[in-house]
Amino acid sequence: MYLGVDIGSLTTKVVLIAEDKKVIDFKYQRTGPSGKDSALKLIKEILARVGVAEEKVKGTVATGYGRVLFSGREYSEITCQARGVAHLFPGVRTIIDIGGQDSKVIAVGKNGKVLDFAMNDKCAAGTGRFLEVMSQALEVSLEEIGQLAEKSSEAARISSVCTVFAESEVVSKLSQGQSRETVARGICEAVASRTAVLAQKVGVVEPIVFTGGVAKNTGVVKALERKLGISLVVPEDSTITAALGAALLALENS
Repeated sequence: MYLGVDIGSLTTKVVLIAEDKKVIDFKYQRTGPSGKDSALKLIKEILARVGVAEEKVKGTVATGYGRVLFSGREYSEITCQARGVAHLFPGVRTIIDIGGQDSKVIAVGKNGKVLDFAMNDKCAAGTGRFLEVMSQALEVSLEEIGQLAEKSSEAARISSVCTVFAESEVVSKLSQGQSRETVARGICEAVASRTAVLAQKVGVVEPIVFTGGVAKNTGVVKALERKLGISLVVPEDSTITAALGAALLALENS
């Protein structure tokens, strides 16, 4: 058995795989104040759930923001993301990943080799945290933003690139009588626009796989497809691909 641990800024993910590279189990939760504690808790829960003793785990690799705090081998999230996605989609050429506090676009070659990448980790704009703040301004759940956006054919213009100013802009548009649906679509369009700029720096080659928690937002997926003029592939669970890649690297380097 091999473990992949992805300690993200908002969510920690753990994947357990077997020698044949098949996923045995996975679990994730909010990272909280200690990513290491969250990871250890998830590992304990997964091993207990599948009835596997700790000594059966032959290798563990950590990735994500909190990887340096976790004992054992570590790899960058870029490397792990590419490895995990290429395992699920062998023909992938571009990965768009939007997580809690960063977004990245990765150009991928054969066998998940990273050819180039661009990353936004200096600002929350266009990330999961941005959507969380906007959902609070709209007074809806995070999941509802995408659903609301799909109900409108028009998008409010959210021009601020700063999350704090964008929040004020959303509140202002609502107070002016614009519908939540129109504003929600505008929020999704804003995320898509910022991601498209990042993608242009790397170059977009199909097939493109969209990963990260934001890939679960249908409004952002549709907005990004419209912006790029290309269909996106979204994994069954878009949040665990980096952790899967980490587990695969643990196996391959054991």
